[in-house]
Amino acid sequence: MKSCGICGKGRKKVIKRKKLRGHYNPIKSYFQKSNIQILNFNGKKLEVCKECRKLILKGKIKV
Repeated sequence: MKSCGICGKGRKKVIKRKKLRGHYNPIKSYFQKSNIQILNFNGKKLEVCKECRKLILKGKIKV
């Protein structure tokens, strides 16, 4: 399972729901995956999520 090397964000389980006669009923469950990207930074290959990638390139997170 891939996860962010900085914040640890990975996949999470969510349940799809449908409204029927005023109530939300669970339909199915599935996993949402975070947007993990490979970033080449100072000669290192890092697997980071999109939010951490933006902060690294702006210089707000030191790697």
